[in-house]
Amino acid sequence: MQHPAIDNIFVQQFNLSTPIALAPMALATGGQLAAACARAGALSLVGGGYGDLSWTQREYRDAVARLNGNKQDLSRLGCGFISWKLQEDRSAFDWLLDQPVKPAAIMLSFGDPTVFSKTASDQNIPIICQIQTMAQLPQAVDAGASVIVAQGTEAGGHGMNDFEGRSTFTFVPEVADWLTKYSPQTALLAAGGIMDGRGLAAALMLGAQGALIGSRLWASTQSLATSNAKQTAVLAHGDDTARSAIFDILRSKNWPEQFNFRAIRNRLHRKWEGRFNELVANPNEAIQDYLEGVRAEDYDRAHVTVGQGVGMINNILSAEQLIDDINRQALCLLHREAGEK
Repeated sequence: MQHPAIDNIFVQQFNLSTPIALAPMALATGGQLAAACARAGALSLVGGGYGDLSWTQREYRDAVARLNGNKQDLSRLGCGFISWKLQEDRSAFDWLLDQPVKPAAIMLSFGDPTVFSKTASDQNIPIICQIQTMAQLPQAVDAGASVIVAQGTEAGGHGMNDFEGRSTFTFVPEVADWLTKYSPQTALLAAGGIMDGRGLAAALMLGAQGALIGSRLWASTQSLATSNAKQTAVLAHGDDTARSAIFDILRSKNWPEQFNFRAIRNRLHRKWEGRFNELVANPNEAIQDYLEGVRAEDYDRAHVTVGQGVGMINNILSAEQLIDDINRQALCLLHREAGEK
């Protein structure tokens, strides 16, 4: 028996056939991956990341071109940015708002979204705000967020440090309860460690209307990550990742102190564990080692950006297949839980 699709305020707002959003992963979520996810019925967010104008222009235009004027698919295409970086250079953000194909949504993460959310809202573009603590939630709602993403520390890439951060399993229901009481019209997505239909079903049971998925779609055929990086992830398990600022130092990224970076804990990362102050004081040799690793696709030195769910990445499939598999598994689990045949 084919179960009916999941229907809620998030799905309705963005004309989706699955309650999944593609995470806007910097340098990985390009036009090909975003277009594939939009065609598969998910909300697709190009990885505007650090706000590089030429990269955002190329990849957003590529996604639009691949969707070939299909209004339904284009209604699922948006972009995501790092808020603190936009405060330094907002040219990519301003360019995006001036495009003939307006983004279906703009996601803002890691910093005060207020200035940018107002600019987008003035053009009737919905804002998605990613948060990592309850203290950030009222600010995001006051900024006019249509969707809140509650990100747990299990997530790959950037997130709140382990000392201040929350696990997805406890964070999502607390945010859901707050929204039910104070902002019931605001949708909620769970993020962090969601790799398959079990994770999506769990997110919905915890009170979210969907899931923002990064690592599993990073390991898809359309992701801009290299084949070697993806194969490194296939061979890894959840114990192999770590959250620290080491790779930010090696990449010369000046992130605010409360946020750091989860990736596979490779040989170069292990070399500098416990020597962080030494690395900060004299990073040049380590940076060169890292850059040589990137050029050689040597992932004992270059980073592989995945979260704690990496142990559930057992193959590299198309984004369309992954979304279909996740959605089908979640539907089966939810209807089984409801006692339906």
